[in-house]
Amino acid sequence: MTEIDIEKENKAIAQEYKELLRISYQTLSPTDKKLIRKAFDVAVDAHKEQRRKSGEAYIFHPIAVAKIVASEIGLGATSIAAALLHDVVEDTPITVEDIERLFNPKVAQLVEGLTKISMVQKDLNASMQAENFRKMILTLNDDVRVILIKLADRLHNMQTMESMVEYKQTKIASETLYIYAPLAHRLGLYNIKTKLEDLGLKYTEPAVYEDIVSKIRETKEEQDAYIKDISDVLKKSLDAENIDYIIKGRPKSIYSIRRKMRSQNVSFDEVYDKFALRIVYKCDSHDEKFIAWKIYSIVTDHYRPSPSRLRDWISSPKSTGYEALHITVMGPKGRWVEVQVRSERMDEIAEKGYAAHYKYKNGASEESGLDVWLNLLREALENPETNAVDFVEDFKMNLYSQEIFVFTPKGEIKSLPKGATSLDFAFSIHSEIGIKTRGTRVNGRLVPLNHELKSGDQVEVITSANQKPTINWLDYVTTSRAKNKIKNVLNENTKKIAEEGKELLTRKLKHLKITINEQVTNELVNFFRLKTSLDLFYRVGIGAIENQQLKDYAAQKSNTIINFFKNKIKRNKDTAAEDIHKPVISSNYDMLVFGTEHDKLDYKLSQCCNPIPGDDVFGFVTINEGIKVHKKDCPNAIGMQSNYAYRIMSAKWIDSSQEEFKAIINITGMDVLGLTNQLTKVISNNMSVNIQSISLSTDAGIFHGQVAVIVKNNTILKKMISAIKKIDGVDKVTREYRT
Repeated sequence: MTEIDIEKENKAIAQEYKELLRISYQTLSPTDKKLIRKAFDVAVDAHKEQRRKSGEAYIFHPIAVAKIVASEIGLGATSIAAALLHDVVEDTPITVEDIERLFNPKVAQLVEGLTKISMVQKDLNASMQAENFRKMILTLNDDVRVILIKLADRLHNMQTMESMVEYKQTKIASETLYIYAPLAHRLGLYNIKTKLEDLGLKYTEPAVYEDIVSKIRETKEEQDAYIKDISDVLKKSLDAENIDYIIKGRPKSIYSIRRKMRSQNVSFDEVYDKFALRIVYKCDSHDEKFIAWKIYSIVTDHYRPSPSRLRDWISSPKSTGYEALHITVMGPKGRWVEVQVRSERMDEIAEKGYAAHYKYKNGASEESGLDVWLNLLREALENPETNAVDFVEDFKMNLYSQEIFVFTPKGEIKSLPKGATSLDFAFSIHSEIGIKTRGTRVNGRLVPLNHELKSGDQVEVITSANQKPTINWLDYVTTSRAKNKIKNVLNENTKKIAEEGKELLTRKLKHLKITINEQVTNELVNFFRLKTSLDLFYRVGIGAIENQQLKDYAAQKSNTIINFFKNKIKRNKDTAAEDIHKPVISSNYDMLVFGTEHDKLDYKLSQCCNPIPGDDVFGFVTINEGIKVHKKDCPNAIGMQSNYAYRIMSAKWIDSSQEEFKAIINITGMDVLGLTNQLTKVISNNMSVNIQSISLSTDAGIFHGQVAVIVKNNTILKKMISAIKKIDGVDKVTREYRT
């Protein structure tokens, strides 16, 4: 770099620093500014020799993270300083002890937490990434700000990924959609959640992302004009009532449009609420509720509301702290529009999460505001000993779940995830009550333990001192708290039975002149096709393994040559039997090539998404079934690419002339005369398509059809779908994916 370039870069760095102080959400005292300046100077010096992949000075990254922490998350000086220093321990000779000496223990603790997240050793027995997530999630027990700064770090990494290689972009984007976006959601950081989701989609499904972006651009003028029409109507009435407000038009996020298109099997044009109107009003705290309902009244005077889509999060705020009134109304031209009503305070909490909460509590400090957020997330951390992938799956499920509100017999309100059962409710009161639950009453009526609760239900738990959980209870609950408690009790019982089983097995083998040791135990585990020695001892303890089976093992052990052949024959039989029941299409042709070297490897096509030639695909190395091929937009892709990135292989089709593939097509429409004939004619006229099965039904004038066809590739399938869509009466044609 020339001296002029260096001078220009230094000016840009100084400018970024000034901008950081200017945009801070908190009011910074002279002491705060001094702390931030010192952190800035240390970071600039520590990173002075480093550059990012794009070529720019590395220091721009920590400054950008600090800016997100300061303005979008709204944290104070301690967190801004930690954000500026978040990479120094990992990337430079500076230690945590140096930071504690230069600054204070709190800044050092945050930087150490952030360093712990980054420096994870590879665990060969579990997913490295799941292990990474688990360690990251467990840092919540120290200080939730570690996660908030990590979210800012992830957002900036997502915003600057252009110069990375494609497989890294996919891996990082998948992790983001899998864990970071749900975390931002649970912490009430909706702006950051939306940005993370949209950027995640940009790199996991680039074609879909670009398509939606271009369609939003095309319709922007029309949407703006539509929102202006509604705003103009509402403004007159709001002004007449002397309400101090602003109206903002808000398009739905790209990711949420994609999710709707997928879940409802509709095209972009058919997503009916692609935008929302937000009315943010100013008022005194004691008038907040009154004015919200006044605005509701004004909106519904002009536009007819959908009663089933009213969401009152003012009377019962979400557990994230979110408060608002959501009204869906029928706007002009017969379009549904969502109107969100919030006070300025509610709007700030929705944008900034917990930072805004303590701002509105007189005299509260940043530290005291943290407890609320820690409690939100601690529940899912109750049993960190479980398998890393299961732990992360459970935790993730708890992050994104919608909420219902139910009542105790005394009228107290309890928040539970949507889909929770009456047994989940019992465990939410107290784990001891959950374990002793004998029955439950909902609204005075006795219901099964797996009864799904709805908002407004009043639930009573009937307990018994003699009651114990059974294995079936795991199917009756959905919350990780209940699952973990039940597993703990079951594990204790299992261990007791297994100890008795081990003694019993030792005695039985002694009669057969076999001494139990580690090798014998492993042989028995394999012989009975179990996973662990605990499974073996438990089955002996409950009497599931009979004496004759142990004699068979002893006889087999005495002749290893016969044993070898028996196993070989048995394995072949099992494989054949599996093939009969498992219609997985195996390929021996050079249909797919893997990796950068275009290797030709054996593979199986995954049944969850049924890929066919022409689809964008990737390979996933399984433990027992070799390489499984999935579509890139497979419902399970995000989880696999996130948890098991090291098992993902790039793959692409190279020849599709020698094999045929199955695709299932769902068709709906109006039951017009001759539709069935037309349909079969269109499919059978296409020489490259064979119908495997067809089922058609009509219900009150609506036609439903499902056709399983055998095709050579995606191009032929698309051509056929296009022809079906042209048939008179057909409304929608979609390809089915099995989750």
